[in-house]
Amino acid sequence: MRTLEHPSPQDFHLDTILSALADPIRRMIVCRLADGYHQQACLSFGLPVGKSTSTHHFRVLREAGIIEQRYQGTAILNSLRTADLESRFPGLLPAILASARRDAEAGGGPSRG
Repeated sequence: MRTLEHPSPQDFHLDTILSALADPIRRMIVCRLADGYHQQACLSFGLPVGKSTSTHHFRVLREAGIIEQRYQGTAILNSLRTADLESRFPGLLPAILASARRDAEAGGGPSRG
């Protein structure tokens, strides 16, 4: 079975995580995962970008340690690494999610999800 590499929590770097979350499309993905899209295939997110760009966004999130991806057949399922992020950077993910949701409610970006 194919597997994808993921950093361990001790290898998470704040700069890498913040850089990954600086993009509004990636924040949209993270918000959707937090809101129940867990264990969903990449294509089910209906992102406003092409397939190769979508793949890039998911890869950046995985390599930063924000999401976990695993193969199920030919699909790649995604889940948020909430516990790992909380153990390494307490309060960071809830703060990012709250900010992204406030921006979405104000109509300030694609974080709606």
